[in-house]
Amino acid sequence: MAKRDYYEVLGVSKGASTDEIKKAYRKVALKFHPDKNPGDASAEEKFKEAAEAYEVLSSPEKKSQYDQFGHAGMGGRGFGGGHGMNMEDIFSQFGDIFGGGSPFESFFGGGGGRGQRRQRKGSDLRIKLKLTLEEMAEGVEKKVKVKRLIMAEGVTFKTCPTCNGTGQVQKVVNTMLGQMVSATTCHTCHGSGQIIDQKPPGVDGSGLQTREEVIPIKIPAGVSDKMQLSMNGKGNEPAGGGRAGDLIIKIEEIPHKDLYREGSNVHFGLDLNFADVALGTEVEVPTIGGRVKVKVQAGTQSGKILRLKGKGLPDLNGYGKGDQLIHINVWTPKKLSAEEKKTLESLKNSPNFKPGPNGSEGSFFSKMRGIFE
Repeated sequence: MAKRDYYEVLGVSKGASTDEIKKAYRKVALKFHPDKNPGDASAEEKFKEAAEAYEVLSSPEKKSQYDQFGHAGMGGRGFGGGHGMNMEDIFSQFGDIFGGGSPFESFFGGGGGRGQRRQRKGSDLRIKLKLTLEEMAEGVEKKVKVKRLIMAEGVTFKTCPTCNGTGQVQKVVNTMLGQMVSATTCHTCHGSGQIIDQKPPGVDGSGLQTREEVIPIKIPAGVSDKMQLSMNGKGNEPAGGGRAGDLIIKIEEIPHKDLYREGSNVHFGLDLNFADVALGTEVEVPTIGGRVKVKVQAGTQSGKILRLKGKGLPDLNGYGKGDQLIHINVWTPKKLSAEEKKTLESLKNSPNFKPGPNGSEGSFFSKMRGIFE
């Protein structure tokens, strides 16, 4: 089943502000909250769908990527979406938008005992991944080595005695208007609600250690230079427990020897001599999928563009493929032999060699307008 548009899921426009997106998510999440719809699998799916939409649209970076490339820009399952979230992840990650520890405690009596403390998230990791034009066109699976911070084996935790596991400490201040209660992050556990109880030798006070991992990354067909993909949970783990950060992959295009990419189209410059374009010829040109033969009609003018339909790159959102545009350039020799000069001298005054494009060929400026329009 095709994924619904995230803006449609939350019922907002593309120009919606951060506050409008937050309010819309709150409204949809309240409507389909599992405590309000017990045993309703459809409502639970809509609840998860709304969380996935909010996760992307509430992040300027992910929202920009989604606006440009749609769901394909999220890289499919495992890239930036909420598919990997369980209900606990959703409640902990987005609990703060409801002004309390549990997103629905004021409406549903504490959110079904899901706890007061928001789960902490580890820091993100960023890598650059270089791809050839062929790999971008076909899609590819790459394996990359990353060094992540993970919780060391043998580390155990206990409830923080300072905040009693809430991750926050409250302070009461007397003012002219009465008592004011403020909450700050616990300085002992740094908001995790837990402190290390036991740890193996050689592990520092955070309980984390560096481990090198080989991570397979599936790159969808149609990605482009400077595009960023993200893999949930493949970043650093936080000290004190919680969910791992994300692995952000920035795509870098390796320049092709012959082809130049522009969106989903590719360009190729074909140099031909005067005899070839005057008499017509058949030449072999490179494409993303291999070399193909192209016929150049007799009388072809310099600057003409031939189009190879569907020989470009696929659209990330599944809207077909781009084309390959072949730009004809008539090559002029810099030096001529005496015999070549004599031949050309005998031809240059021929009426047939006088420049004068007809209506079907168009003028230079009409051709330029055609290119940029």
